[in-house]
Amino acid sequence: MFYAIDFGTTNTVITRWNAAISEAQTVKLSGVSQQLAHNPPLIPSLVYVTDALKEQIVIGQAVRDGGLDTKNNPRFFRSFKRGIGAEVQGFLPLLDDCPMSFEKVGTWFLNSLVTRLRSQTNDKIDSLILTVPVDTFEVYRHWLTDVCQGWDIEQIRLLDEPTAAALGYGTTGESLLLVVDFGGGTIDLSLVRLNTDSEAKNGGFLLKWGEKLLGNSNKQKSKLAKVIAKAGAQIGGSDLDDWILDYFSRTQDLPKTSLTSRLAERLKIKLSEADKAQEVYFNDETFDSYELALSRGELQEIFTQNNLFSRLDELMSQVLQQSRRNGIEKDDIEGVLLVGGTSQIPAVQDWVKQYFDEGKVKLDRPFTAIALGALQLAQGYEVRDFLYHSYGVRYWNRRTNSHSWHPIINAGQPYPTSKPVELVLGASLEGQPSIELIIGELGAETGATEVYFDGDRLVTRSLGDDKGRVQPLNDRPGSRNIATLDPPGYPGSDRIKVLFSIDDRCCLRITVEDLLTQKLLVSDQIVTGLS
Repeated sequence: MFYAIDFGTTNTVITRWNAAISEAQTVKLSGVSQQLAHNPPLIPSLVYVTDALKEQIVIGQAVRDGGLDTKNNPRFFRSFKRGIGAEVQGFLPLLDDCPMSFEKVGTWFLNSLVTRLRSQTNDKIDSLILTVPVDTFEVYRHWLTDVCQGWDIEQIRLLDEPTAAALGYGTTGESLLLVVDFGGGTIDLSLVRLNTDSEAKNGGFLLKWGEKLLGNSNKQKSKLAKVIAKAGAQIGGSDLDDWILDYFSRTQDLPKTSLTSRLAERLKIKLSEADKAQEVYFNDETFDSYELALSRGELQEIFTQNNLFSRLDELMSQVLQQSRRNGIEKDDIEGVLLVGGTSQIPAVQDWVKQYFDEGKVKLDRPFTAIALGALQLAQGYEVRDFLYHSYGVRYWNRRTNSHSWHPIINAGQPYPTSKPVELVLGASLEGQPSIELIIGELGAETGATEVYFDGDRLVTRSLGDDKGRVQPLNDRPGSRNIATLDPPGYPGSDRIKVLFSIDDRCCLRITVEDLLTQKLLVSDQIVTGLS
């Protein structure tokens, strides 16, 4: 049985392919899925830890039904997806003498989902596709790799969320599509071309492959989903909720709690269907009551004051510039697909329609498009992609007296690469026994963000110094050394030649040649996976 999981910041969706009727279906898990009017069964991405040492947790709608999300309780976690792999200011609580991390909470959440899926459906999960945001550092993918190794599943793959949405939106023949995926924690824009005749080699980013090829997809002619341009940022619906809460805190002295944050979210949701919305809050400690009223105009002003639209304009500009470099103009885009709960906000839809004709904009599958589209990998679609980030090697910059990064592979590089990148290195010390090389994923020079705590809220803010983040990929014992020098090296001459290439599974490989001895020290060895 083929399954897909769209693990979201606010909600998670599970789908499966029903071979009997040749149709994708959304899966409802008893006790943890919520069923709202006009919406498919969504699983709130919530965790409440009852016993950290025994890894006993409550997840999804059961957290809300049990009233476990209404207090400032250190055992309650929401928006934890955003913290996975992020540099966080502040500390997570120590629960039951057990240190906590966002990675640990996310692992427990996904493990619980897979366990429930097995027990409630009695299906054997042959293939599982997990979707990930575009703008995520490699540590997130490595974390998912570690998580899934404990699952008894034959094949597990990753697919970018916007690409999955383009595959699953149910378009009527358009091939050049812009996906605007605006969820609870991130926004991703991706320009994707479907149904081209080119041959594809990628089947998504492969995490795990068993001994058997699944189904008969290897016998089918591949259909190609090619990513042409993409951009993303860590801003989502939870940020908008925080801005609304900040507004009422400033104008009405409303206390900031998990309950008032939920009221802010409810106001936002109501304003997607009405011009005005109202909620009432009663503080059972101070006996104060608050009447919270908001109009669409006021909501749009809150967004404007927090620079939402200027940040969205920057992302759109990045995607359109990338597309022009590929010979595609804005008017060539045939359809615009809105995905994620935040895309239902009228102000966001109006922003999109400033760029594109209303007839091109589709918004009828905001919650399920990603998980449904991920299943298309099991139905013969293949994905050809390019690198979203740039990659470089660390060196000592004598001019600044600090470490700097020398780019070796630029963002936009398609993979697998046809020609390796060459780098020649020399020893820096007398009698140097080996050469170490630290490879890093280079963040964008603009739009870098940092994640931090404001009370009990996990929020993000844009860095203002035009300095992008760098995520080292192999800066750990046993991984930095790429060549042992025999005889030892000495400064003043080139000693090794390193060839960098990327294979069809998006793994960085190196070949190292000793220029002094003419020996091949390393041959096509995998260093790390890329994104």
